[in-house]
Amino acid sequence: MLSHPVTAVLIHIPEQDHPRALEWYARVFPQATRVHIPQTNFTFLNVDGVALEIVRSDNKVASGVAGTVVYWACTDFHARLQEVLELGAVLFRGPMRVEGNMGMCQVKDPWGNAFGLRGPA
Repeated sequence: MLSHPVTAVLIHIPEQDHPRALEWYARVFPQATRVHIPQTNFTFLNVDGVALEIVRSDNKVASGVAGTVVYWACTDFHARLQEVLELGAVLFRGPMRVEGNMGMCQVKDPWGNAFGLRGPA
């Protein structure tokens, strides 16, 4: 069995906003380490073993809400939600309580991409 069944999450961003988006997500995930691949001049964030890759949106995959939403675990739901909102995310769905007294919601980044937060409420 793999230790991390999810290896990468791609966030599609307009090309001109790529550097700004990488910096924004580095603030959202301060525990992340930057990984630079010199051969391709590509930098991504390693968030607890998951590669968070900021990639160029195009005619096949646009930036914005369109289906699958990744939920990131947190240890204090309300505090984490407040942190990402202060960084410029916008509440999109929720928040709500789900099984096990967990809180969950979806937020949108400044480019319209949704991601979720889930943790003890």
